[in-house]
Amino acid sequence: MPAYMIVTAKISDRDAFIAGYGAAAGKLVEQFGGKYVLRGPGAQLLEGGFGDGASMVISEWPSKEAALSFWNSPEYEEAKKLRAGAADVQVLLIEAPTINGGQ
Repeated sequence: MPAYMIVTAKISDRDAFIAGYGAAAGKLVEQFGGKYVLRGPGAQLLEGGFGDGASMVISEWPSKEAALSFWNSPEYEEAKKLRAGAADVQVLLIEAPTINGGQ
């Protein structure tokens, strides 16, 4: 069952974030079988307390296990260090609902 990783990032240093973390994470997403569905700045917060103006990234994975394999890999652990001080992030992982009404 496909899974989606949804990242909300408030980026304080966009150039450093994209050149360092973005480049490293992008290669790893592909290496671990994921693909980007959406990457873009300027989210509009409609409700809640986090994310107004933030960048959003949604990646699709073949399964929840594949996404967690990426997330828990030593390679990604190193890549995450590249965003330290450049962004505050919130990350969610969710499996796609089944056609017949999974919620």
